[in-house]
Amino acid sequence: MQVYFTDVTQPIIDSSVSVKCKRVEILNVFLEVEPVPFNRGFYSVDITFFFTVHLNAYTSPLATPTEVQGLATFSKKVILYGSEGNVRVFSSDAAPGQLTPRNSNLPKASVQVVDPICLACRLMECPEYPNCCCITVPPDVGSQYDGNFAVCNPVKTVYITLGLFTIVQLERSVQMMIPAYDYCVPDKECTTTADDPCELFKRIKFPTNEFFPPRMDDLEDADIPTCGCEEIGCND
Repeated sequence: MQVYFTDVTQPIIDSSVSVKCKRVEILNVFLEVEPVPFNRGFYSVDITFFFTVHLNAYTSPLATPTEVQGLATFSKKVILYGSEGNVRVFSSDAAPGQLTPRNSNLPKASVQVVDPICLACRLMECPEYPNCCCITVPPDVGSQYDGNFAVCNPVKTVYITLGLFTIVQLERSVQMMIPAYDYCVPDKECTTTADDPCELFKRIKFPTNEFFPPRMDDLEDADIPTCGCEEIGCND
């Protein structure tokens, strides 16, 4: 992918002899969902990633590098199954007077992504044809950088290779039937006879087994190893 710079950072890249990628961060992701014609229940999800690329630019082999930031973009499309919905969804959090579109029941697309891994980075001369190294970015993305992307006249450009892990999902609200139970409120006060310790003691069962050793049948039922007298023929 090509890395784009503003008119503030592009002169640093033009005077560099080499660059090194420090890290890459995900700035924003745009998603758009559209139904796939002739495939009911399937939707195409167009995803556009915006990356902030942190580079160390070296103007000479022994000079201290200058850290610069650039912008890289990447787009991909996936087709997922999101089922069908023929109802229109109205919500109380909508703006007053706002009309609900007929495709309001489209599934919601979401993407989970971690910051990518920079696999390769190289500095190259910008091609001869004009506007090859310039880009027009959305205002909310361009506001994160100093300068303007559209007015610079680059001489050199940077290309990077990224490794990216993503999970793309389609989500839809469905009706589910779950058993509901009323609140269980106690209607009587718990009464005990613990005021008299002797009465409480009389309710305890006498522990007969604690006063007598276990019988042979009890040991066999409990899988407790015995002395093995029956095997060697010893007498009681």
